[in-house]
Amino acid sequence: MSGFAALDVCQSVRDDWPSRKKQIRMTTFSELPLSPALQRKLAADQFVNLTPIQERAIPPALEGRDVIGTAETGTGKTLAFLIPLMETLNQEPARHTVALVLLPTRELAMQVHEQYEQLRTKAMPKAALIIGGVSEKAQIQSLRAGSGLVIATPGRLQDLINRNFADLRQVKLFVLDEADRMLDMGFLPAIRRILSTLPRRRQTLCFSATMEQSVAGLIHDHMQNPVRVALGSVLKPAGTVQLRAYEVRPGEKLDVLRQLLYAEKGQTLVFTRTKRGTERLAKELVRDGFAAAMIHGDRSQSQRNGALTGFQEGRFQVLVATDIASRGLHVDDVAHVINYDVPKMAEDFIHRVGRTGRAGLQGRASTLAAGAEVLELRQIERTLKLKMERLKSDSATTGSRRMIQNTLASRTLTALPGEVFV
Repeated sequence: MSGFAALDVCQSVRDDWPSRKKQIRMTTFSELPLSPALQRKLAADQFVNLTPIQERAIPPALEGRDVIGTAETGTGKTLAFLIPLMETLNQEPARHTVALVLLPTRELAMQVHEQYEQLRTKAMPKAALIIGGVSEKAQIQSLRAGSGLVIATPGRLQDLINRNFADLRQVKLFVLDEADRMLDMGFLPAIRRILSTLPRRRQTLCFSATMEQSVAGLIHDHMQNPVRVALGSVLKPAGTVQLRAYEVRPGEKLDVLRQLLYAEKGQTLVFTRTKRGTERLAKELVRDGFAAAMIHGDRSQSQRNGALTGFQEGRFQVLVATDIASRGLHVDDVAHVINYDVPKMAEDFIHRVGRTGRAGLQGRASTLAAGAEVLELRQIERTLKLKMERLKSDSATTGSRRMIQNTLASRTLTALPGEVFV
């Protein structure tokens, strides 16, 4: 059976399962059949209403069904798999690894780990965080101690499996998050190696922003009659995001960016295409007096952690990043996403702008296009079947340089040049 045939099977299950379960539809966390301790934790953290993906994915997962979920970014997919996982851990001893969560990036793995530790009850084991870019000593110790839950990126986990430090033979629940992203990053061999060590009789939850042939192949090979939960269009930005575009001359980009940043009171995430471009732009913004930090693939883990933590805590107004931050970066209340460079693909655009307007909040996304990027921007619009609001650069940059000079002269700078290297 082909991957597309597998999707057809998922489709039929998806259409049938909800109709059989309408009589027990649940819309709040308190209605879910969860342990009292977990219910108290959720209530204390003010989790009340289920998002649509949680409403559709959690009940079959709690019944032990395999689930494949696709939905727009920022819709609450993390809790859609953490809740069933935590219920499984609540019923299992922590002498061996019972659950495994596999994610594409260190940042996403750390944020899932943080969410789990925030919600776990005393009866649940601490999670082992297995990621690259940091010392493996503590990770090996946690695996040897028999962590009930392992949250990992594929490369580091595969390495520890190959060296016999990780025993996954008793895993009962496996979660594959951002599956399409992991395959795009070349992790398919590592994923297949990890899957080969898991028991065949297990529950699998797979979440993916898109349903491509390669993802369909994984579903066919490693999931048993999965319930398919597909909500909204994964190739459309969330309706809570206001989309704007500036067609500018090449020399105007930085001035337009400065104008947008001075007009923005909230936190802003700025995307560039290259690591070198990220470095140059972040340093330029610090020289202009903005509290700015940066993230890209060549930064050490401690530097990436410092930049992300500072942005989350509000110490940095601006985070300049490559597409490493377009998925797996969960920061509350990002007011504005700015595409300083037009992304290469429409899918990248969706994930970039999905960093704002999350969980029903309003957000803005601006794209700066110069030269050949104007044609690339129009191609993205055609692919996504949308039209962004166009704002002229002349009106946006009038008086920009004068305003910047006056502002810098009249204020005390809070950002020092060294901050950009966090």
